[in-house]
Amino acid sequence: MKRLTVTPYSLIILGLIFAINITGCKPVDKKANKETQTEKPLLKKAIAKEVKDVVYPLPTTFELTSMLNRIGADYILGISNSTENADKYFTEKARALNLGVYSADLSYASTYHRKQETMLFLKASKKIIDNLEITSAFNETLVSDVEKNLDNKEELIKIITNSFYETYAFLNKNGKANLSLFVVSGSFIEGLYIATHISENTFTNPEIVKVIFDQKDSLERLLKVLQPEAQDPNIAALIADFNGLKASYDKVEGSMTKPQLEEITASIMKLREAIVK
Repeated sequence: MKRLTVTPYSLIILGLIFAINITGCKPVDKKANKETQTEKPLLKKAIAKEVKDVVYPLPTTFELTSMLNRIGADYILGISNSTENADKYFTEKARALNLGVYSADLSYASTYHRKQETMLFLKASKKIIDNLEITSAFNETLVSDVEKNLDNKEELIKIITNSFYETYAFLNKNGKANLSLFVVSGSFIEGLYIATHISENTFTNPEIVKVIFDQKDSLERLLKVLQPEAQDPNIAALIADFNGLKASYDKVEGSMTKPQLEEITASIMKLREAIVK
């Protein structure tokens, strides 16, 4: 799956998607957009065709959870945000942030092919999507599409990935760009929280430590996307929080030490607790 790049929202120009190198804008591959498919295409192609100035700015948490799955990290019950919390978020900011959180939890559950948890996180996400009035045709069929493909992991991940792209595009197209940034931020925070809490002995597993360190790149990209919207006090607060996390990452030179890992873990836990409470 490719990753795409994006410039900050104020002039979000189509560059790449879910393809991790943000090195500059690239032209839209018109030939790829003309390919016919019998199945629903990944939204990166739909966006290139229909929403030419809006793309998802970071790798989705599927990439992170897939890395954790490949290196043999276990699925940890109870690590994700409780689905019972979906009813207690009332402001648009809280809903958007936790939509991002549940998106990461949904990625985590579906990557590990946890069918029951996948449906629970999907329904929690759908509840928030409805509350935010993100009523695209794609999201209206999301639950039924997932239910039909619970035994097909590849297709399931494709459907859920499409929903991430569709939600981000919908918010940007309908004058809710800052909410889309909250969704992306919440997803990043939950993904890193899962990575730092997936093992009681994280530091003894160098592969997990590397996955955690590699999130520094996504953090820096996220800060670039957020910065042009810093006039919004809520976005400014997020930037300040993420700059604190970046300062922890910047202390790492070469190999990450145990105290450095513990500092990053504590920083992301504080950010996450403030969102899901």
